[in-house]
Amino acid sequence: MKKMINIFCMGLVCCGIAATTACSDDDFVGDAEKNWAGTTETFTAVNDDTEDAFSTYYKHALGRIGDPMPFYDKKAGDFKVLYLQDYNNNSEFYHPIWAVSTKDGCNYESLGEIIPAGTNRDQQDAAIGTGCCVYNEAEGLYYIYYTGENARCESRQVVMRATSADFKTWTKDRQWRLNGPDYGFSGQDFRDPQIFEDGGVYYMVITSKNRFAYFKSTDLKSWTCEGGFNMVWDRMCECPDVFKMGSWWYLVYSEAFPTSWSRKVKYMMADSFEGLRRCFDDPGANWPKDDKEGVLDSRAFYAGKTASDGQNRYIWGWCPFRTGSTYHDKNLAVGANGEPNWSGALVCHRLVQHEDGTLTVGEVPAMAAKYNKPAEAKVMDSKGYQNGNLTGDGAYVLFNRLGNHNHITFTVKTAGEGDKFGVSFCRGTDAQKYYTMVVNPEWANGRRKVNFEQEGAEGKGFVEGIDGYIFPRPADNVYNVSIYTDNSVVTMYINGVYGYTQRIYGIYKNCWSINSYGGSVTVSNVQVSTY
Repeated sequence: MKKMINIFCMGLVCCGIAATTACSDDDFVGDAEKNWAGTTETFTAVNDDTEDAFSTYYKHALGRIGDPMPFYDKKAGDFKVLYLQDYNNNSEFYHPIWAVSTKDGCNYESLGEIIPAGTNRDQQDAAIGTGCCVYNEAEGLYYIYYTGENARCESRQVVMRATSADFKTWTKDRQWRLNGPDYGFSGQDFRDPQIFEDGGVYYMVITSKNRFAYFKSTDLKSWTCEGGFNMVWDRMCECPDVFKMGSWWYLVYSEAFPTSWSRKVKYMMADSFEGLRRCFDDPGANWPKDDKEGVLDSRAFYAGKTASDGQNRYIWGWCPFRTGSTYHDKNLAVGANGEPNWSGALVCHRLVQHEDGTLTVGEVPAMAAKYNKPAEAKVMDSKGYQNGNLTGDGAYVLFNRLGNHNHITFTVKTAGEGDKFGVSFCRGTDAQKYYTMVVNPEWANGRRKVNFEQEGAEGKGFVEGIDGYIFPRPADNVYNVSIYTDNSVVTMYINGVYGYTQRIYGIYKNCWSINSYGGSVTVSNVQVSTY
């Protein structure tokens, strides 16, 4: 049974409740006589992240996830999420397509390697790039269309394909390919094929240099070029995904360059595929209303593509790993003025469609069921905190140490426009640096944005490039916050209308806090669970 924050303040023993701690004394390195669970000093692990132990935000123990390619397999009754397998030291023939299967977006089974990279330096697919998978029920065949990449070939990138009758044994069709220059497109950039069906006709959208190409087919075998349409000004838009949801058409894409600050997953929407293509003629006038350039998440969620089982549509992307000698170095290695590391852990959100057609990301329904073991949420320290109220700038309430996998929920009620609050990790009573997701008032028109800050006496403050997107202040000033962590990967959801992904190293075995930055902030319903 989970308990509210004020009950923990009075003491669990008095209530006759046997609480489960998030981590035991045996988990901690150091003085065996020290009661770590009852302390608030900052804990620095020898290895501050268990890189081979990602389950909810999946990462294979032998490598990392790049560019997910999800589809719903009606034949098997599950989602297959293909991805580019990445290693610290890729061989000369790299990024083979691997896959996992899932029924719920938070529990995965590895299917291993699906499509190997080429084995000859002159083969077009010596390296493999993003693609998609489609099942042709009439033939009983699965098709994977993918990017073959080789700088030694006449065209660096072409679209290739492979087929399988059982999703286990695959045959590459070496006699077939789509070559950009044959249709007036770039041979340097011609990648990321994505297929969708409309009225019995298949369409394939391909990323090329400053243009999307699109092709048409009635049998998934022969394709004819239907032309192209613009991207976003001079920005390279990759990993396109086109789908219809209700009465609206959407194109989800990831901005690659040259503007690294906007390197995020975004979308356009229209009432038809033709209208969707026209949106890119003047993007600034056509981005979905109330969104900042149609952004769906932060820069810690990339290459997002979707799949639907007919009830829910989910979006999968990767959360980049970060490098550095300490967890402080890693947490600041966002790369606001340059591209962050490529590949990481697999993150899934549920795609939420609102009445006006706009999209946000929400938590996957199965997540709360997975994190089903209650853990203690005990107040360890505080400043300006009484009866659930945080009063004054710098007020906070500090909670006990977290485990590897945490689900944190709480409710915050603010008084008005200027109030702001945040949730901090890697925090202790002696911490000179810790990391906070701050729900920040952006302008005087009731809009909010989550910023990432390194706080503490030695903290640098705002961390550039990893802030979220604009969302409206709740009319009742109530924020229902749900946070999931899987080692260093963090997702935060607010009121089911806002999602934010982040990578924060050092969470495990450290305390966390809820903070106020002036004004009136009331905290209630604090709960923690794990699995």
